[in-house]
Amino acid sequence: MRVRTLAPLISLSLALATGPAMAQQNVDKVFGGITAQAGQKYGSLDTVNGGITIREGAEVESAETVNGGISIDDKARVGSAETVNGGISLGEQATAGSVEAVNGGIQLARGARVERDIEAVNGGIKVAAQAEVGGDVGNVNGAITLAGARVGGDVTTTNGDIVLSDGARIDGGILVEKPSSSWFNSGDKRVPRIVIGADSVVGGSLVFEHEVELFVHPTAKIGPVTGATPRAFTDTLPARD
Repeated sequence: MRVRTLAPLISLSLALATGPAMAQQNVDKVFGGITAQAGQKYGSLDTVNGGITIREGAEVESAETVNGGISIDDKARVGSAETVNGGISLGEQATAGSVEAVNGGIQLARGARVERDIEAVNGGIKVAAQAEVGGDVGNVNGAITLAGARVGGDVTTTNGDIVLSDGARIDGGILVEKPSSSWFNSGDKRVPRIVIGADSVVGGSLVFEHEVELFVHPTAKIGPVTGATPRAFTDTLPARD
């Protein structure tokens, strides 16, 4: 993040206030949120303490914040969206080049698209019907849910559940990574649950580096499995142990 002196920030605010002709300027703040107005074009939007809202149809090169969420409204576009403490949401038919959050969830609405990767550390990832991710989807902690969505790369987690439903598709594979030694000593021994629902597809290998519960619907199609034994299910999953 870039931190500038107060005077340039005031000058920039005045320039943006003059109208659409100046709308492609960068916006850089320390305190407070930033809003990209509907239908306008911007460069980089950076803030430290505040959220970022990208209104419908706006185009933004990049959006970054430390303490705050990022909301990308319907049909808006952003080259990259990154936050440390906060979630990121994409509205219907919104587009992002890449999306990254450290402490916060990520959600894609119907028909949204991320051209490259989605990365999270502590937060769930939900991708709705007809939404698409061109690259990989990964986190450490938090459920990854694909409901009728498509992922062009791999899906990776360490401690989270992975659920595919409504004919979701992963062109790559699934990897559940071995946790760090600190996790083994923490007392948190929750076993991730991997569910490949009706008509869903995993094109590549499913590799599990520690214990998981793997459930595969009879109509689903998956690649080779290492580290787990698939269990069939139909409508209802069994209760967790």
